[in-house]
Amino acid sequence: MKNNYKLKSFKDKKDAEKVLLDSRKRIDEIDNEIFDLICQRTSFAMDIALAKDYIGMPVYDKKREDSIHKKIWELSEKNHIDVDISNQIMDMLTTLSKNEQKEILRRNVNG
Repeated sequence: MKNNYKLKSFKDKKDAEKVLLDSRKRIDEIDNEIFDLICQRTSFAMDIALAKDYIGMPVYDKKREDSIHKKIWELSEKNHIDVDISNQIMDMLTTLSKNEQKEILRRNVNG
């Protein structure tokens, strides 16, 4: 997704306030969509944890995380997004998934 931002000039203060309110409203909507996607992403933790356990893989998969970071680096560069911050976000998402996987495995063992 490219940044299609173009510099906006305002007719007056009221026009600027409308743009501000509309932009904030859309950001709130996007935040809700992001949260829904995080929930969807995290919902796969059970399948992943049980599959890894069956195969005998640890929760932490360095090869997979390296692959994710490579993809994030490429997407960040392509879309002119700060690579370090994108990686921090991805680290949080993978940590969320790993924590969920660990909890699922703990409950699976302890009943």
